[in-house]
Amino acid sequence: MCVDQSSPWTAVLSWSMFVVFTLVVPATSHFVIACADCDSHHSRPYDSVVQLSLSSFASLSFLCLSRFVSKYGLRRFLFFDKLWHESETVRQGYTNQLNRSVKILSYFVTPCFLAMSSYKIWWYASGASQIPFLGNVILSDTVACVMELCSWLYRTTVIFLVCVLFRLICHLQILRLQDFAQVFQMDSDVGTILSEHLRIRRHLRIISHRFRTFILLSLILVTGSQFYSLLITTKAHAELNIYKTGELALCSVTLVTALLILLRSASKITHKAQAVTCLAAKWHVCATIESFETVDGETPRLVNRASGHGCYATDVDAGDIDDSEDYGDEEDDFDNNDLIPAYAYSTISFQKRQALVNYFENNKAGITVFGFTLDRSTLHTIFGIEMSLVLWLLGKTIGIS
Repeated sequence: MCVDQSSPWTAVLSWSMFVVFTLVVPATSHFVIACADCDSHHSRPYDSVVQLSLSSFASLSFLCLSRFVSKYGLRRFLFFDKLWHESETVRQGYTNQLNRSVKILSYFVTPCFLAMSSYKIWWYASGASQIPFLGNVILSDTVACVMELCSWLYRTTVIFLVCVLFRLICHLQILRLQDFAQVFQMDSDVGTILSEHLRIRRHLRIISHRFRTFILLSLILVTGSQFYSLLITTKAHAELNIYKTGELALCSVTLVTALLILLRSASKITHKAQAVTCLAAKWHVCATIESFETVDGETPRLVNRASGHGCYATDVDAGDIDDSEDYGDEEDDFDNNDLIPAYAYSTISFQKRQALVNYFENNKAGITVFGFTLDRSTLHTIFGIEMSLVLWLLGKTIGIS
């Protein structure tokens, strides 16, 4: 994507491509190539909204990515320099997710590019524009079509690239939280658990600080674009058909999809981080039950210490175990209904465990934007608003609702 700015030559190339494909080509397409006096199928009355929305989001993505790479470096930005602290499971999982990032990026970019390619090829091939600057009509239209498609591909790829990188960084923290959850399955020291959780919270604060401006401005840009698109398409004299508004609908779907990638990644890691509180409370309960001893011997013991397992699933109804497959995909990997086996919880005092649980309850980690936590309730609210806007716009433009 030519976003490498590690040397003067690569920096010049990076900024040149950004200026050409994000500013020059869209402006030329709107003011020079757009056919103002074409028929109803080839006129583009909403081209200004499309170009402005896409270029604004792409500019924001490019500027933020350039700042991240130049300030922190790629290794530090993607937390490669911190991986030597992690376990082999975390390193291997992060490597696999990194290798899948390009494939995930193509899943979002390819459908958008194919749809736009079909529209642009039809628009130029059907004789909507005759560009005289190269003398030959066919050659001029071919060059203009290729440049517009390259501009669209560049802008959408830059937008989705930042979102996929944010998703990748969040996935690393999810892997670390999953690895951290294993400490409750063994006889761990409270001080070790606390120090590890503080390290995870510090990394989450770093991610929040780096991306908070980008997430907030992305939300403002996308929401403003959707509102303005609806405003101009709901006018009484607006002529709406798939030929005129198909590009606008595709642009809206692209921007909303990129925004939802950001919000879903942030809310997922926030939910995982906050689920540690439930896990710690369950660990505390099982440890307390395991250390319980009857005085008069009338109540049977809940634990067989020789087996090495304390609070285990024999206390759960058999019907609940049989029904566990009904929600298997929706259940969190460590915030679940399975009781925690006890190993040597008697070595940790009740006061230490209670203090750790109180710490988790009052220090919930997660991705924040200027103090506002991006959890699932926030995601549901924003998702409802954005999907209502985009579905309303699709209904007005291409008849999908």
